[in-house]
Amino acid sequence: MRGAGIVYLVGAGPGDPELLTVRGLRCLQQADVLVYDRLVAPELLDEAPEEALRIDVGKEAGHHRCRQEEINALLVRHAQAGKVVVRLKGGDPFVFGRGAEEALACAAAGVDWEVVPGVTSATSVPARAGIPVTHRGLATSFAVVTGHCLGDDRVDWGALARIDTLLILMGLARLGEVTDRLLALGRPAEMPAAVVSQGTLPGERVVVTTLGGLAAAVARERPASPALVVVGEVVRLREELGSLYTRSIPARKRWAIRPTSSRETAASPTVIPHQRPAAPRCVR
Repeated sequence: MRGAGIVYLVGAGPGDPELLTVRGLRCLQQADVLVYDRLVAPELLDEAPEEALRIDVGKEAGHHRCRQEEINALLVRHAQAGKVVVRLKGGDPFVFGRGAEEALACAAAGVDWEVVPGVTSATSVPARAGIPVTHRGLATSFAVVTGHCLGDDRVDWGALARIDTLLILMGLARLGEVTDRLLALGRPAEMPAAVVSQGTLPGERVVVTTLGGLAAAVARERPASPALVVVGEVVRLREELGSLYTRSIPARKRWAIRPTSSRETAASPTVIPHQRPAAPRCVR
């Protein structure tokens, strides 16, 4: 009889599969069941054992394969059957990922669970595009909101307007409302703004504009989703940092994780089912 299962809530990072954490990789390689979202890099699905059950519960605007309550029940059911369940989410599970809801569902059902933090797109996508969210002399604070919550009466627009750097996830559909509110609260129309589309992916595009011209720029350029909007003086640094980053890539030495194949993982006598994931091997 199999022992008790466990649910790992794993952050897959912002899109580039190489930005998955070491801990996340080891969890994937031991998964019996992989429950994943739409924005997860397809390459990461291959890191799970061949025999692992893969379940797509991805959500997109106007279409949900599974309601959140159904996802919660799915995780609990497989864990109670003694499975190692990996819930793979884009970004970080606890940053607008509803990971806490899934953790609470596991706890309520008496199922062991663990969160494996991921690299959140809120800060990593601007960083890869050459836009820091803080910078001495320009920005000492930042706030992250989603387009889905901008219509909520609980949103304190006055507080958001005072933040140095405003980061908006999934907010393209509400940009008109965002710019109107920020301008009405005193943000200057000439304040730098940017839209980073498909950040960290090969198709990444960056549209640099101003707060006053943001909605028009998006209508003209039609950036693809997922997209992140940055409003703040830090956008001015993109011109210099973006070009420096691009020029430095060929000469930069990197550490690379050498993934353990599914067959090696399954055959290794040192890997025990349901054991906490060990650190992977690394090569230079």
